[in-house]
Amino acid sequence: MAINAYVLITLQSGSEKEVLKKVASFEEAVEVAMTYGEYDAIVKVRVEELSQLDKFLTDKLRSLPNVFLTTTMIAAKQIK
Repeated sequence: MAINAYVLITLQSGSEKEVLKKVASFEEAVEVAMTYGEYDAIVKVRVEELSQLDKFLTDKLRSLPNVFLTTTMIAAKQIK
């Protein structure tokens, strides 16, 4: 059963388009959206195992330049 998670991201101002284009190229990223408010972006991530989510967050997403902060929420149950 696939694991869905939502990652809220805080970025360096002015880097949004460049960073999100890179994030969108990652196979784990199902949806990528720029947002207004407390966070600069949200990414829907789908993986098969928690170890893959950990690898995505630490090795891919958080290692990108201009990514300051991430907050991850794992979906407990998909309704629709």
